[in-house]
Amino acid sequence: MTATLKEQVVQALSTVEDPDLKQDLVTLGMIQELQVTQGRVRFVLALTTPVCPLQEVLKKACTAAIHTHVRADLAVEIQVTAEVTSTRTDEPILPHVKNIIAIASGKGGVGKSTVATNLAVSLAHHGVAVGLLDADIFGPSIPTMFGCADERPKVIQQGDQKYILPLQKYGVKLVSIGFLTPADSAMVWRGPMASSALRQFLRDVDWGKLDYLLIDLPPGTSDIHLTLVQAVPVTGAVIVTTPQKVALADASRGIAMFQKEQIKVPVLGIIENMAYFSPPNLPEQRYYLFGQEGGKTLAKHYGIPFLGQIPIIERIRSGGDEGEPAVLEQEATAQLIYQLATSLAQQVAIRNAKQVPTHRVMITR
Repeated sequence: MTATLKEQVVQALSTVEDPDLKQDLVTLGMIQELQVTQGRVRFVLALTTPVCPLQEVLKKACTAAIHTHVRADLAVEIQVTAEVTSTRTDEPILPHVKNIIAIASGKGGVGKSTVATNLAVSLAHHGVAVGLLDADIFGPSIPTMFGCADERPKVIQQGDQKYILPLQKYGVKLVSIGFLTPADSAMVWRGPMASSALRQFLRDVDWGKLDYLLIDLPPGTSDIHLTLVQAVPVTGAVIVTTPQKVALADASRGIAMFQKEQIKVPVLGIIENMAYFSPPNLPEQRYYLFGQEGGKTLAKHYGIPFLGQIPIIERIRSGGDEGEPAVLEQEATAQLIYQLATSLAQQVAIRNAKQVPTHRVMITR
């Protein structure tokens, strides 16, 4: 029996593979609303992330497959849409958040909050809904980095429950203990009190619908980390490190924590911050002040994706101090961070397609 023209088109499109997910577009359900007439093919190409850098590559591959395997004279019209994927379903806490991403570091001072800030703003500028929760209860820095340290969130009443409304800046929803306490006050709390604050920020904040909620964790492996994975299923973690040996040793402990049998949170990748310094008058010259490619070597050792490097750039530092993240500017620095955000979004899509959902950790002692 001869295949119909529509069946031939479907067979042709099934030869096109997503380079990240390693499956064909038909099997992945990325070909939608297919309409075929004698002279024209129309369909929607549904990508798994709006940040996908392969849009044009996939469109050209689809057109070429149809012309090669069906008919060269067919007009091909492709509409591209994107829907961020998720493995979270029927969750009592944060039910409308698709992906919860922990931004962690084994060591303090490696620029974790700076990286989290710029990733969040970059993702938001790609058109996705992003929240950033400052879970560094004892040393919150997100209010300063977003230039809103003096602002206070509103509280709304919904039925019998009161909820905090996140502040919003640069397209990112923000919550931090720094919005609720004076900037010069010290949070002298025991671990259980800090953990209770984190649970409240997860449970009693009206986050709304989010594609990504980034959690800026404190350095090390503490009560806060354990509280997070006990409270909600975490999609994955990103480890931020510098290339120096002492930072890499602490980063290894952070990786080991997420990979523990009781926790099993996928590590989506490693970002190497302060990777090198290039003088403005010698942009091609690189000085490796803290060691060379330690983060890349660490990623290779653990078989974890290496998301990329961020060099030492004065604009990144000043942007954090002034509350204007460097990614807001249209320059080479911004492009570096956009590439990191793209890599992160890709890894989330790959993780959601290939790995089982993460569950809340049930550790009682």
